[in-house]
Amino acid sequence: MSVFLFLNFPMTALSEQELHNLAMNIVGKQLEAEGFEFLSVNSTLKKNPQFVCLKEKELHFVVVKAIVFPNDPKDLDMDNLTKMKDHAEKFEALTYFAGVGLVNAKDHNLPVYLNEDYVVDYDGLVKI
Repeated sequence: MSVFLFLNFPMTALSEQELHNLAMNIVGKQLEAEGFEFLSVNSTLKKNPQFVCLKEKELHFVVVKAIVFPNDPKDLDMDNLTKMKDHAEKFEALTYFAGVGLVNAKDHNLPVYLNEDYVVDYDGLVKI
């Protein structure tokens, strides 16, 4: 006699913090691959910058934002980014924005779920 047990776990949508952390991981891997040295990493939502890095003796501030479909990760919030750039200039740092678009791979109308496929729309750092 065979017994089959089917478990139906509810899908859990990623929280705003989890989406932010995912975006930071994507950008962090790129920075690491490009030879940036991390001086500070901040994963607190709405507290910028997320990365303070050094590369070739130059300081870099990187603002990371997870952008959920249908919003466009290429749209820049220039008010906040201008404030960040002004702050970075006090430290003679370059400022970058990394908008990471995230969408459910199976259905763009659904949220991004834990342990489910997703699509990333990320074109790299944008100098501010």
